[in-house]
Amino acid sequence: MERKVYQIHKAGSIGNLNLVTDQLQDPGPEEVQIEVRAIGLNFADIFAMFGIYSATPAGPFIPGLEYAGKVVQKGKNVVFFEEGQPVMGVTRFGAYATHLNINCNYVSPLPAGWTFEEGAALLVQGITAYYSLINLGNLQKGQNVLIHSAAGGVGLLANRIAKAYDAFTIGSIGTKAKAELLKIEGYDEVMVRDKSFASNLKNIADIHPLNLVLECIGGDIQKISFDLLAPMGRMIVYGAAQYASPSHRPNYLKMAYKYLTRPRLDPQAMIQQNKSVMAFNLIWLYDNFQLMHDILAEMMQLDIGKPLVGHQFTFDDMHKAISLFQSGQTTGKVVITANQE
Repeated sequence: MERKVYQIHKAGSIGNLNLVTDQLQDPGPEEVQIEVRAIGLNFADIFAMFGIYSATPAGPFIPGLEYAGKVVQKGKNVVFFEEGQPVMGVTRFGAYATHLNINCNYVSPLPAGWTFEEGAALLVQGITAYYSLINLGNLQKGQNVLIHSAAGGVGLLANRIAKAYDAFTIGSIGTKAKAELLKIEGYDEVMVRDKSFASNLKNIADIHPLNLVLECIGGDIQKISFDLLAPMGRMIVYGAAQYASPSHRPNYLKMAYKYLTRPRLDPQAMIQQNKSVMAFNLIWLYDNFQLMHDILAEMMQLDIGKPLVGHQFTFDDMHKAISLFQSGQTTGKVVITANQE
């Protein structure tokens, strides 16, 4: 099959991302071939194109970690999926494509009544939010949770999951323009990360001690959040948005400064303070597909609703979508549509 893909011929610049045509072979015995209808964007895509993501493939590669679409062909050993079936899935790169082959273990049925765009908006960010809060954070009923980048895909889903546990949720955002969305989504407190952030957070934490923090920014925000953790509090670190850049290539000098001045956490001091920090990279869960399916099943049982698709672009407008995503002005999920009917 002839397909279209966005390929990075050399990591280091988003300018190296080009639309090309290649040949896709028939799926292997354990694979399904997907006609991709929607693609979800993630920060890992940007960092991989920059060449600063630890799991970035060597040499040319196709970015993209999640998608939704229809099964158009299946391997001889595939029994749980049928041709024409709507599905959603994850892949360790390769989703920026009109068609792809993927082992059937990494595919799930698209929930009834969901659009392909909604399916492409759930898996990476939903599993990130659930794994952070529940598997690592051990969230308990009625605890207090601080969620950074609260208007993004992870932040919105994390709030819904936390609310299913009757948590008191505090959302931090970069601009006031996103505050109304957080109120609609049911956050109990909304904070802008401005010059008064530390003092404002302290005032809230004095009343609602921070049991759990979902941290994805780094730098001063990470340090302030850790310092205000309550005894027995847990900080879950799953990203480092401070290294993001709105340009095509990283600002290496700025990144180096931020890296060298990043917070240093001393385990000896953490013992005395009775606080803990855990960190993870979702791509390393890829080899444990059963755990991902278990997390998805548990999350769906919470009935947290459909993910918010905040922005949609066509496949030909991939670069425009990436540019907006880099700007920090998005809310919810940024999704690319492909193979439109």
